[in-house]
Amino acid sequence: MSVDAAAVAARGGFRLPENRKVRAGLALLSLFVLLALLGPFVVEDVFGMSATAIDTSASMQPPSSAHLLGTTATGEDVLAQLVVGSRISLLVGLTAAVISTTLSVLVGVAGGYLGGRPDALLTVVTNVSLVIPSLPLLVIVASYVKGRGGWLTVALIIGLTSWPWGARGKRAQTLSLRRRDFVLAAEMTGESRWWIITRELIPTLAPLISASFLGAVVLSMFADAGLAFMGLGNINLTSWGSMLYWAQNASALPRGAWWWFVPPGACIALVGLAAGLVNFGIDEIANPRLRRANRDIRRAAKAAAKRAHRENS
Repeated sequence: MSVDAAAVAARGGFRLPENRKVRAGLALLSLFVLLALLGPFVVEDVFGMSATAIDTSASMQPPSSAHLLGTTATGEDVLAQLVVGSRISLLVGLTAAVISTTLSVLVGVAGGYLGGRPDALLTVVTNVSLVIPSLPLLVIVASYVKGRGGWLTVALIIGLTSWPWGARGKRAQTLSLRRRDFVLAAEMTGESRWWIITRELIPTLAPLISASFLGAVVLSMFADAGLAFMGLGNINLTSWGSMLYWAQNASALPRGAWWWFVPPGACIALVGLAAGLVNFGIDEIANPRLRRANRDIRRAAKAAAKRAHRENS
């Protein structure tokens, strides 16, 4: 997203309800948030289902009226695990995204605006962090703290190892903004640097920050699922990642137990789809060029459909 597009969005171009992609993405994200907030209560307290109750007599049963999404190798209800696990997975994704986005905003925006030695120091820190491969670092740190913490530990590890790329992008945008008229006007009126960063630059960069936050949520959930799948997360906590780990450990795929690993994988993919729709919608809202391009594409498609209808009739 360009700086001009971000500035337009921050100055009144944001009309989320009018964009179909944003509405669809937000609706899907809201559905998963409600599932994480209310789902465990409904499943466990209202319907009396348990995500951890073992019933060896109901091992590896396919979906049925008794178990809508089937059972695991130890007879645990997959639907209950899916609903209960949504809370941990979303908590990890949101918490890690908040940490990484906050760090990237502080380092990137502050360094890009302040310049001089602070920018040089923050740039060195960012570049050093970028040189270190994030995935091996994530695996090493997760292996070291394995079994010593809950979901918050996993979120901290992911958040603290995934901020550098976002910081570099925000610094580049801030370098383009810091000589704009509205920033210079704030400096001439005697506003402090912190005031300019928090009241002028960050609001102008809001579309970029929101897009990077949504991307960080999805990447953090993927990272959490990957760590759990490798057995490096807390596999005793019910989450979508731990479901995939136990399904792989019990050879669910060779045994044809698709109902065990497909639902958590599909949920992770749907969260990614929802975040992607919101990101695409934000780009269209903030960037007039994209709005015009999509409008022209729709008009061309309608015209082609009308011509084809006339030719067929």
